[in-house]
Amino acid sequence: MARLTRVQQQELNRRRVLAAARAEFSERGFRKATVDDIAIRSDLTRGAVYSNFPGKRALYLAVLAEEAENAGEVLNTYADDPEGALAVFASTWVDRLPRTNNYEYQGSVQLTSPMLGVDLIPEILTDERFQRPFAQLVKLDAILLGLALEGLSRAAERMVGVAESVLTVLYGASELSFVAPDFVDHSKVIATCRHITGIVIDDPWILPATDVAVNSVDEEWAVPRATDVVRGKPTAIDDGIVAVVGMNRLECIEHLVRTAPRESPVTAVLVTADIAELAPLARLALADMCRSLRQAFPSAAWPRVQVMVDPNGEIAAACGLSNVDDDTEAAVSISDGRITSRSIGPGACARADALTARTRDH
Repeated sequence: MARLTRVQQQELNRRRVLAAARAEFSERGFRKATVDDIAIRSDLTRGAVYSNFPGKRALYLAVLAEEAENAGEVLNTYADDPEGALAVFASTWVDRLPRTNNYEYQGSVQLTSPMLGVDLIPEILTDERFQRPFAQLVKLDAILLGLALEGLSRAAERMVGVAESVLTVLYGASELSFVAPDFVDHSKVIATCRHITGIVIDDPWILPATDVAVNSVDEEWAVPRATDVVRGKPTAIDDGIVAVVGMNRLECIEHLVRTAPRESPVTAVLVTADIAELAPLARLALADMCRSLRQAFPSAAWPRVQVMVDPNGEIAAACGLSNVDDDTEAAVSISDGRITSRSIGPGACARADALTARTRDH
């Protein structure tokens, strides 16, 4: 057998650590699991664990992200109206929740041990660094769900407020299901989400005032390839508007979608200064959300925006941004393999129309 290269051995060790950590977190939960026990289970040293992950929480988030990204999907379950789609969406969400305190006797729908995810929200609450990015991730989830609802609705009103209300119900049910699973009636949660569309919600979208500059450029576009989490498959970024958005500014993605010309492809790229913890948190939140969205809505109603997580900043670099952090907001316009305009700073996502205009004038 050929000897593994150093890179191959590192990847093999990483997979062993993840598998051991998943088993440990599933059996004991995040709080009781230890790095020493994970190292023993993986048949590696403690140092080998830390060479792949800087700490137990980073390892925990990586395990949860992989679980979410690799979970199976049930296709062709979607509905053709907002009420039906919300019912399917809520159903796919609650099917992953525990129904009893006796975790050994879950039905076939219980794809992972409830112990695996029970500590996620409490862990977020213990660290202020997580709270704003997590709130922004939930906001992005609501934007994507709201855009899908708008794609099914015959009316022209914004439905992000409806989506926010649905997610409020579902996150509340999720937390209760871990501490009082016998109290949470899944059918009532689904019915509540279904009928939220009948509630009148004041939900205006206001274009933010911004004077951030839009500059013409002429630079080669090195076409990156990454996974579009909305559609759940790898894709290339060709022409259109590409926004690079830090974890503290994700709600700006709605401005990008609403100001970009309808015929222009739109891509949102998520970046962070915290590769070890915030990047897997983003992967986790978006994978769970978008899997439910794909099962509940026909593809024609999916949001037109592509969403990609860029933990190493490779797509950001292709856009001309060498340094990114959680407050980054920038956008570029791409045409015929060239970057033709760029805007950097707060409000850049709201300049999608101006970026496109510069491209037409280029």
